[in-house]
Amino acid sequence: MLGQSPNRFIGDAGNWKQEGRGTKGRRAKEGAVPGIGESKASRGAYSKNTDSMNRVFRSTRVVTSSGVAPASVMVEQDRIVSIAQWGDAPADAILHDFGQLVLLPGLVDSHVHINEPGRTDWEGFASATRAAAAGGVTTLVDMPLNCMPETTSAAALSQKRAAAQGQAWVDWAGWGGVVRGNAEHIEPMMHAGVPGFKCFLIYSGIEGFPWVAEADLRSALQRLRGTGRPLLAHAEAPGPVEAATEEIDGEGRDWRKYETYLASRPDAAELEAIALLIRLAEEFETPVHVVHLASAKALPVLADARRRGVPVSVETCTHYLWFAAEDIPDGATEFKCAPPMRSGANREQLWHALETGLIDMVTTDHSPCIPAMKKRETGRWNEAWGGIASLGLALPALWTGMSQRGLDGERGFSRVAEWMSAGPARLAGMLGEKGAIAAGADADLAVFDPDADWTVSERDLYFRHKISPYSGARLRGRIVETWLRGQRVFGKDGFEGVARGEEWVRR
Repeated sequence: MLGQSPNRFIGDAGNWKQEGRGTKGRRAKEGAVPGIGESKASRGAYSKNTDSMNRVFRSTRVVTSSGVAPASVMVEQDRIVSIAQWGDAPADAILHDFGQLVLLPGLVDSHVHINEPGRTDWEGFASATRAAAAGGVTTLVDMPLNCMPETTSAAALSQKRAAAQGQAWVDWAGWGGVVRGNAEHIEPMMHAGVPGFKCFLIYSGIEGFPWVAEADLRSALQRLRGTGRPLLAHAEAPGPVEAATEEIDGEGRDWRKYETYLASRPDAAELEAIALLIRLAEEFETPVHVVHLASAKALPVLADARRRGVPVSVETCTHYLWFAAEDIPDGATEFKCAPPMRSGANREQLWHALETGLIDMVTTDHSPCIPAMKKRETGRWNEAWGGIASLGLALPALWTGMSQRGLDGERGFSRVAEWMSAGPARLAGMLGEKGAIAAGADADLAVFDPDADWTVSERDLYFRHKISPYSGARLRGRIVETWLRGQRVFGKDGFEGVARGEEWVRR
């Protein structure tokens, strides 16, 4: 049986070791720039070597599991050592005082397509992790399918590790892939440190990542049983999609219309797939996670499974909470994703499920491609790549939606910390090191101005290709600074230092 204590990968693809708490072996970085409100007396010391010095991060609104309160976060090297009263900063510590700005735990996005190695022209570690840092995200968990080779074996994982070296601006981990015929690779990938596994129940769009049927799911869950590692699933069944598409084509309907695309991915596809996943999670007593829930019609069956104690968790994505089908222009294929964005009434039901805890977390499913693949010149939804580019925009979009629904305020900050930090970290088995401002956790911090009003323009997009349905959106709230393991990586003057992100490895 594999253990569950988290460790980290360091070095190159062929040179890794386990690191327990306090034995991380990270090298100190030099020459960083002092932060907001930092005392002049500390500037000289800070510029020499801050990794070896005690620091205090202070705000009147620090978000911990206990709520939102004035506090001082004590940091030694790259870890939080304690949470103290606001006025308890030691005289010899470097003080970063953020006033009334909100100090959130660094966000964890557990659903991102980095695409490297093999498709760096779509996205890569350098651009994806910079976009993450600009949005307060300090840890990404990469999906296994859009890279080449797909992460369906320990050997492929080694190639991904090699590609990431020296490029990551935030920490990252990689889900393993479950596809037809790779059952013998599951345990080696667990030994190599993946936090869990991802599969598709329908065609993924990637020939090298084939979808799985019930027999494949059973084989995978048997191997995952008792390990604590979840099986994540793209929950759409092929039957309803194939039937709907055949009907649409038979009627000669216009594929440039969004309503045509929406009809081609009916709610029934999600319902059928989720019912299968619930049944298998209950039988194998193994955690199953439904990624990017779009259909509110699945909420009752998910609620029933929760009441029975079935180990099923659920995420939705920012775009399902922001956009509504009625507002999507025909031919605007930058909005294409699967499952599709549904009606405004459906969206409000997702918000209610998130507020009441039935939906556990919010991710981006950042899935960019080269511009030509969006087929914007023809606007045909059936020909365009399906994926929303949004990495770096999720928190402001979510916060704006929360503000519109009266879910903001002091309690709202705690909601954000659960939905975008603790929840995804818990899914990946990294809560305790990531996803919380707590003693023993990494000093990953996001400084958030909840009152900033701004409009998304191309200069705000740090991912590789500046195509996003959020362009032109008026948002409330903005990240001011992002700190990774006690070092600022993003601030008012842009990115700072060098790419120092590491892979998080589960043991």
